[in-house]
Amino acid sequence: MNRARTCLLLIGLLVAAGVRASTTSQDAGTLPSILISRQLAESRGLRAGDIVQLSPDRSRTRARPFRIAGVCEPTPDPMRFAQQRHEVRLHLPDLLGLTADPSDPSASESVTAINVALETPSDAAAFARDAMSRLPTIAARPTSAVDDRTTTFIVVERFHLAIAIVTVVGSAVFLLALMVMLVDERRATVGTLRLLGFTRRRILLQVTVEGALIAAAGAAAGILFAVVVQDAFNRFFQWRYDTTLIFLRITPGVVWRSLLLAVPLGIVASVIASWTLLRQQILLLVRR
Repeated sequence: MNRARTCLLLIGLLVAAGVRASTTSQDAGTLPSILISRQLAESRGLRAGDIVQLSPDRSRTRARPFRIAGVCEPTPDPMRFAQQRHEVRLHLPDLLGLTADPSDPSASESVTAINVALETPSDAAAFARDAMSRLPTIAARPTSAVDDRTTTFIVVERFHLAIAIVTVVGSAVFLLALMVMLVDERRATVGTLRLLGFTRRRILLQVTVEGALIAAAGAAAGILFAVVVQDAFNRFFQWRYDTTLIFLRITPGVVWRSLLLAVPLGIVASVIASWTLLRQQILLLVRR
């Protein structure tokens, strides 16, 4: 715990961090060390070895000097990717000494939250119920429980699912109309095959295989395009928001899901379009 660090937001906490101490009467080696985020270092022109002052309020009456030991990259947070990550990481004793209320002797000895890691994560709900029954004054819940953050992602996920369903249905209708036009242009070819003795089942099988190949080729082209552009997509938005967050990732699950949607839809569209043509009489197909 003595080596544990915690993140502090710049708002109301970091005072004079952008002012580099050119001279100081204190030995920098005796000062407590901190880590600052890369974004803060770049925006304020700070680097390792600089001395800054941190204060828990804007009055600066309780400001304390710290030495920057290094620069760290904040953990990407999807909920804060559009915010500037101006953060400072302190050792836990230094944090307590900086933020504790001098008028409250127990301020540095009290905690408001404790994270507990279980050997069996599936027992988290039972552990929370048992803890609350033994200590009625505390509130315990698994970290995987739905909160405001996860609720936001659930809403976004459902919104994306609705858009995906509408897009797939619209694309299927467009594909069906396109296949009907393509099959109608091959009316004479189908009639000739029927005159040569090809059965409807054989022609339908051929059309089915052809539709499957076309659908697979189209899906492969779309997946290849997504794989090629995902790096450029991520680099652009990482540059735009100054974060290491991954915005787009083509996983094997996404690839298989795309194939499972594209290939059956292509086959169904081909079969429906061809079956309406194969049901016609041979003479009508050859226009005689």
